[in-house]
Amino acid sequence: MARYIGPVCKLCRRENLKLFLKGDRCYSDKCAFDRRPYPPGQHGQGRIKFSEYGVRLREKQKVRRMYGVFERQFRRYFEAADAQKGVTGENLLRYLERRLDSVVYRLGFAATRSEARQLVRHNHVLVNGKRVNIPSYLTRVKDTISIREKSRQIARIAESMEAVERRGAVSRLELDKPSFSGSVKSFPARDDVTMPIQEQLIVEFYSR
Repeated sequence: MARYIGPVCKLCRRENLKLFLKGDRCYSDKCAFDRRPYPPGQHGQGRIKFSEYGVRLREKQKVRRMYGVFERQFRRYFEAADAQKGVTGENLLRYLERRLDSVVYRLGFAATRSEARQLVRHNHVLVNGKRVNIPSYLTRVKDTISIREKSRQIARIAESMEAVERRGAVSRLELDKPSFSGSVKSFPARDDVTMPIQEQLIVEFYSR
């Protein structure tokens, strides 16, 4: 599958929200969103007024870009969430948070979700002791996610684990730093998603 490889800081500016797509840079003075908090392009500083459709579209695009998921896969998640019992929007976020790359990021093995996806694709991550190289793999309760022993010397992983407290711990995950592993204690809850997401707008977008 193709992957977006363009300047990710433009995505934050387009969505008018810091999506933390550049790791440590997002916390520094070099953050492009802090320096230019307006949409990219020559008309970015002009007055922008969204229609009702535009508001819902931007919310959907924001969440897609936050989790690094393309449209076709995102829509499949929505259809699966809609088919389940419960609140569709919360079910959708639960699917996204259960992704292996999201769990690797939340545990602190990677500074960004794109970095976590790369770790998974390059066979650095084990699930219950077995190698899994599919970023969209859905984790389950009691799963153990760890870094392969030969990969624990990668400096980038150690640096990311040192900064995990700054990103905020997730109560449903338990990290064991010395063993480079973590476990899933429960399924994601709505409170685990701290970013300002209005999932109901996404439901309305696909239900139009």
